[in-house]
Amino acid sequence: MGEVVATMAIRPLVSMLMNKSSSYLLDKYKVMEGMEEQHKVLKRQLPAILDVITDAEEQAIAHREGAKAWLQELKAVAYEANEVFDEFKYEALRREAKKNGHYRELGFDVIKLLPTHNRVVFRHKMGTKLCHILRAIEVLIAQMQAFGFKYQPQPPVSKEWRQTDYVVVDPQEIASRSRHIDKRNIVDILLRQANNADLAVVPIVGMGGLGKTTLAQLIYNEPEIQKHFQLLLWVCVSDTFDVNALAKSIVEASPKKNDDTDKPPLDRLQKLVSGKRYILVLDDVWNNREFHKWERLKVCLQHGAGGSAVLTTTRDKQVAEMMGAGRAYDLNDLDDIFLKEIIETRAFSSEKEKPTELVEMVGEIVKRCRGSPLAATALGSVLRTKTSVDEWKAISSRSSICTKEIGILPILKLSYNDLPSYMKQCFAFCAIFPKDYKIDVEKLIQLWIANAFIPKHNEDSPETTGRHIFNELVSRSFFLEIEEDKDSRKYYSRTTCKIHDLMHDIAMSVMEKECVVATEESSQTEWLTDMARHLFLSCEETVGILNDSMEKRSPSIQTLLCDRSVKTSLQHLSKYSSLHALTLYTKTKLFLLKPKYLHHLRYLDLSKSYIKALPEDIGILYNLQVLDLSNCHYLVRLPRQMKYMTSLRHLYTHGCSNLKSMPPGLGKLIELQTLTYFVAAVNSPDCSDVAELQNLNLGGQLELCQVENVAEAEAKVVNLGTKKYLRDLRLRWTSVCDSRVLDNFKPHDGLDVLRIYSYGGTCMGMLQNMVEIHLSHCERLQVLFRCGTSFTFPKLKLLRLEHLLDFERWWEINERQGQIIFPVLEELLIRSCGKLIALPEAALVQEPCSGGHRSVWSPFTVLGKFFLRYCRKLIALPEATLLQEPSSGGFLSAFPTLKILELEDLESFQRWDAVVGEHILFPQLEKLSIQKCPKVMDLPEVPKLSVLEIVDGKLELLHWVDRYLSSLTNLTLRLENTETTSGAECTSMLPVDSREKWNHKYPLTVLRLGCCNTFFGSGALGPWNYFVHLGVLEIDRCDVLVHWPEVVFNSLASLTRLHIKNCNNLTGYTQGPVQPSASERSQHLPALESLRLGGCASLVEMFNVPASLKSMDIWYCSKLESIFGKQQLGTSELIQGSSCSEPIVPTAVSQLSSSPVNHFCPCLEDLWLSDCDSLSGVLHLPPSLKTIRILYCSSIQVMSCQLDGLPKPEVTASINAPDPSAATAAGEHSLPPCLTYLNIDSCAGMLGGILRLPTSLKQLIITNNSRLTSLEPVSGPPPLSLERLWLVHCSALASLPNEPQAYGSLFSLQIKNCPAIKKLPRCLQQRLGSIDNERLDAQYEVMAFKPKTWKEIPRLVRERKEAKWKAEQRKQANHTTEEQQAE
Repeated sequence: MGEVVATMAIRPLVSMLMNKSSSYLLDKYKVMEGMEEQHKVLKRQLPAILDVITDAEEQAIAHREGAKAWLQELKAVAYEANEVFDEFKYEALRREAKKNGHYRELGFDVIKLLPTHNRVVFRHKMGTKLCHILRAIEVLIAQMQAFGFKYQPQPPVSKEWRQTDYVVVDPQEIASRSRHIDKRNIVDILLRQANNADLAVVPIVGMGGLGKTTLAQLIYNEPEIQKHFQLLLWVCVSDTFDVNALAKSIVEASPKKNDDTDKPPLDRLQKLVSGKRYILVLDDVWNNREFHKWERLKVCLQHGAGGSAVLTTTRDKQVAEMMGAGRAYDLNDLDDIFLKEIIETRAFSSEKEKPTELVEMVGEIVKRCRGSPLAATALGSVLRTKTSVDEWKAISSRSSICTKEIGILPILKLSYNDLPSYMKQCFAFCAIFPKDYKIDVEKLIQLWIANAFIPKHNEDSPETTGRHIFNELVSRSFFLEIEEDKDSRKYYSRTTCKIHDLMHDIAMSVMEKECVVATEESSQTEWLTDMARHLFLSCEETVGILNDSMEKRSPSIQTLLCDRSVKTSLQHLSKYSSLHALTLYTKTKLFLLKPKYLHHLRYLDLSKSYIKALPEDIGILYNLQVLDLSNCHYLVRLPRQMKYMTSLRHLYTHGCSNLKSMPPGLGKLIELQTLTYFVAAVNSPDCSDVAELQNLNLGGQLELCQVENVAEAEAKVVNLGTKKYLRDLRLRWTSVCDSRVLDNFKPHDGLDVLRIYSYGGTCMGMLQNMVEIHLSHCERLQVLFRCGTSFTFPKLKLLRLEHLLDFERWWEINERQGQIIFPVLEELLIRSCGKLIALPEAALVQEPCSGGHRSVWSPFTVLGKFFLRYCRKLIALPEATLLQEPSSGGFLSAFPTLKILELEDLESFQRWDAVVGEHILFPQLEKLSIQKCPKVMDLPEVPKLSVLEIVDGKLELLHWVDRYLSSLTNLTLRLENTETTSGAECTSMLPVDSREKWNHKYPLTVLRLGCCNTFFGSGALGPWNYFVHLGVLEIDRCDVLVHWPEVVFNSLASLTRLHIKNCNNLTGYTQGPVQPSASERSQHLPALESLRLGGCASLVEMFNVPASLKSMDIWYCSKLESIFGKQQLGTSELIQGSSCSEPIVPTAVSQLSSSPVNHFCPCLEDLWLSDCDSLSGVLHLPPSLKTIRILYCSSIQVMSCQLDGLPKPEVTASINAPDPSAATAAGEHSLPPCLTYLNIDSCAGMLGGILRLPTSLKQLIITNNSRLTSLEPVSGPPPLSLERLWLVHCSALASLPNEPQAYGSLFSLQIKNCPAIKKLPRCLQQRLGSIDNERLDAQYEVMAFKPKTWKEIPRLVRERKEAKWKAEQRKQANHTTEEQQAE
């Protein structure tokens, strides 16, 4: 059997051309005047070509080269002809706009914007192009007849996408049954690594389409895995195994992805995993046989806590062996019984009887799949449209049997070839996206429409047809991982999908060089050829690469998607005249494009750009259908002439918080379907009123802002509520004022989401059919539900009530007290409702049970999350009373499915429910948080609780904690701060029988204690060695903690993070006179990586820190004399504290380089010291340090790095005074050779003389220092390259490094109040003006501006202004990013 070839999608191009040539606009505005005969000839020839394309494609599949060449030439001619008719259409739209008065508003600008649209010139130019097209088509028709291509009919479009009445198999559901044993085996392997100090790597190996990723997802989402690991990460690797790019992707997959963005990716990754037990899934690793790349990544990953694991999926056995070191898990073929289930479910309609003769053939089809669920899905989808035995036999004979050698690609190509031609084109276009790219479905459909891939259908809009096409492709598994964005904090929800990498290979084979994906910088110009039509760019220098390539080539680019920010202008703009779709994220406030070159643009996405305004001439984009300006925070206005953009269908303006008004005449955009944000400004001729929206058929989401400016608001808002395609309506008032707008508000049944902000009314209208209700800052709202309405909310899943200061009742008081039923409510948040005294009363519900039914009062039958905050009059939760029990069925909880319950600042809350009798109130609860609830004296029974937080709680609550120990993994106890409790009192705080329950090995991994004296001292809760899994321990305000709890330390073998603060009585001295042996000392916290001590005013002595320590942070410990333990330093080398009146003796200093010293903390990377006034020296710092920050430690005079084994003095920098005697007085300092960050502030005794900077240093901050005289780099490669240099109030500093490389990467510079610096180095002067953050004394600003001749002044002034402007742009960009991160 010959190789199956994926056919080229050419029919849609010719169909597209035929539709364009038949457009009514061409005749209406006579744009083809003088070319009528050629037009008729073309319209006759195109159907003839369409009739034979199918036959030509089949001959090309049969490897007939002549047919293939004919199709390639037809494609080229079709592309060219489509561009010609795009020009005809634009001319028609231009004439229509001129007729409607656009030229009058453009004024003289029309001459430069539309200079070539003289009718005579246009007719001559276009006539020449059309004749050229006709000649090319005549040649093609002659060749078509010579080849003997025959007519083959095509099925109608409308019947294709309507046949979707089958049941789609959920891959996760069938995998959970078919791969249960595999999942259990791998989960057990991962969990068994809990006590393993080494990183475990488990590769899942199997051919493509076998279900490796699906299995990995099942493992990743397994509750045991979610509970066992502190950090879960998922990254797809696909084609390239670039270490830095992969490290960056891993970090960005974590919740802390925005931390330390200025650091190298591997350093960020190492910090991310340090001290945490994590699982990392590397999906689809198949292009990494270079061992050193994996080792570089693995070195960083090994900094995780014990039990960490990497789970990989790969098709390559060699890759698995290289990464997994004997742990590879070979995934077997899927059992035939499951393959048969997939095929039958796909192939047969659920509503029709399965033909016996076809069912009997399923077994033969199963053999073709060779254990691959993806192959079974593809073949089943193909067979769904085949109804005869002969058709099934043909498919069976054409499908190759899957093998490990050829994989399932032939079957997937067969599935692709079975698609209708327009679906082929739509899917093949997806080759523009990188592998594993998360595709926005709505934008994908809009890109299809922009490129005219969607066939016209009289009944449906292009968006509806596009949605049907997408759903059909999903049903055939061309798209996978369909996900809804459920994050309620997101302003605009979206649906995303991905493409299986094998399906992506098919799309690439069809599009060949037409789709170009550039995800890295490329020095080759060959990446962009003249055949390129669709570009996706995601590299740092996007514009530079594109500008260089476009200078040498002239491809007819139709789609350009830039996935990274653009800071400079695109060049060669005239070469972009064929663009249909453009995505550009600009970091400049100016619009970088010229609309006169973008006449054919249908899709323009400028979301998240920094632009302040769009140019007025953007109104000449008469073809534009989609304009996305979402989250353009600086945008203040829209073009006044938008009313002439009559093709506009979607306008996204959400997140444009500075938008002042809407342009006039929006009501004329009769095609507009989406408008996400409308600002109702004070009525004027320069803006649109809400009345403009009355006749627009808007759908999706709409936010109406500044409702107080709307005249006759009640009627207009009611009109918005009746728009049948609107799904999400948001109404926002600027401030609370008297209003009755919503008194009679009755939205249509299809409106799912309603968000109201700052409404001033006292009650609401009919809200029974909502799926989500958000009410915020409606401070005068007293009643949520009107009198006489039904209180059943059959669809409500999310209810958020925030800052409703007058809200006190759920319904109006009347003769009949209603009941509220939330049968499907999943999440409830009530915050800052100070007058609310009760939650909704439970409704009577009939629950089935064995032997009949039972009647129960149940308010929230499926509630999963409940947040209750700042409701100071609320006393109790709703009741759940069992009324009848015909058979034994137990008691029903009021919250049978609740998993998260958070209570905060509830002054009056004191009881959990009012049910008499024993029962479990929260049978499924996993997290319970109680903060500032002073009247809560007990805790409910919660059998599955894993996270418990008690903040500012009563001491009595400790009596209830023991009941949860068997399930808790995370415990926070910050009790109410009371007077100091004695040791005797501690003994009686917990009964003996309760303390005995602690004598087990519990799963607790995180323990945070505040004012919990019970855990220490003579009345301690019991042996700490039962907390064998404890990884994080935080102790705050523990008065009985006087000595280091060495017994506790010896027990915590898994502890990685220790945080002690505000323990005022902690001195640190050992409790007994007997010193522990060296072997005992070595047992202290052997896994500790992070140590933080703060606010311990009595602390004098440190404990012996373990060798595993990586980060040390000490602040406000004013009596601390050394950062290492006495036994570690030895008494002869201990530098005394500042309480000693004698100065540091020279012998102590001289011993630093001569005494043999062990590396106390060979892994220490970060050291932060602040306000430790008794520290006179920081000795024996390990060379591994990368970050040092010492602030307000006025007594420190000596800082030394361990030098043994290091060359001197080139690598280890030293700080010396100019002469030996001064060196003795000032002390000697040395910096670690790998240091990247140094910050010394207000340490008067430090840094005398010359400071030699290691070449690794990136950031240097020195403030308030009077002894430093000079900064000099250490010699040797690589050269010093600073990124941040801040020198403030350094009175003696006179000299800076004078090497150009030192300032080449500088982005932040401050030199203030350093009078001894008379002149900046010349190499630094040349960089001034191009640095993002620059603060200099005036003398240096003048110095930086020194022209050689006065003639250079204008140029230098101009360059200086431009550099300053760019720096300001970058600064604003950084500020915006910080604000978004804070939100």
